[in-house]
Amino acid sequence: MARRPTAQKRTSKPEFKGKVMQFARKTSGEQKEPKPPFPKQHQPRPGIEADIEPRPKYEAPLYRGADKLLDKVALITGGDSGIGRAVAVLYAREGADLALVFLPAEKRDAQETARAVEAEGRRCLLIAGDVKDPKFCRSAVEQTVEEFGHLDILVNNAAFQQHQESIEDISEEQWENTFRTNIFGYFHMAKAALPHMKPGSAIVNTGSITGLQGSKELLDYASTKGAIHAFTKSLAQNLVEKKIRVNCVAPGPVWTPLNVADKPAEKAAEHGKKTPLERPAQPEEVAPAFVFFASEADSSYITGEVLTLLGGETTAA
Repeated sequence: MARRPTAQKRTSKPEFKGKVMQFARKTSGEQKEPKPPFPKQHQPRPGIEADIEPRPKYEAPLYRGADKLLDKVALITGGDSGIGRAVAVLYAREGADLALVFLPAEKRDAQETARAVEAEGRRCLLIAGDVKDPKFCRSAVEQTVEEFGHLDILVNNAAFQQHQESIEDISEEQWENTFRTNIFGYFHMAKAALPHMKPGSAIVNTGSITGLQGSKELLDYASTKGAIHAFTKSLAQNLVEKKIRVNCVAPGPVWTPLNVADKPAEKAAEHGKKTPLERPAQPEEVAPAFVFFASEADSSYITGEVLTLLGGETTAA
């Protein structure tokens, strides 16, 4: 476990400070996001966001917080980079303190995310470990509650992905690793978190378009994402009497280390090109959906939903 220096806790309505907020005041209209082809690049797993070109965008300069999560505590798995990082920043902008779970190899990215959370005036706890291990999941929740006193939001986001052309190429080890990370980890984290969650709390899972449409070269990954969608709906039913909401965000292609570490350099350079918008989403474009599902102000009547974010694609299911 690693802790960042504690930032002063903000309990009043946020003031928009710094270059990011100044930019937000001056900017309107269409956001300009990078389109492929990107530079050809590949990284060993798990991938480091600091080394990606162009850098995934997570600061969301047009997004203004409204205290929707003021003084809440959120635990995010895979919180070091990609979607998890962008969600952490927006949760902090909405007034939440964060605990971020990440693999030890991702410490460099996790520290950058912690700095971004603290720049929003909130506290950040870094917890290194692997969600495949149920004991670690219980420990991560216990550390979060010990640090902040409570837990209100769980974001299950950690994932493993590896393309294979044929089912014959998928080893038993890969199949098990994918399932233990992508769906077992969600179960372990939810089970550990629930004893600490009160009415009004929320669980937000990260699904995928592959869990709705399938993917010929992501047989194991797509299978786990389909399981996550069913897990979301089933757990929502299970917890509805406890007034704990469970929802899922299912994006299409997103520009994150997960893809640069999985695809060959030539294919990574074209990631997301086949969407109607001809590009992948940036993490900052996906993160507001996670705010929506975490916020009682926005989604108190919504549970068991799978929300697709597909860059113009309209045939998700």
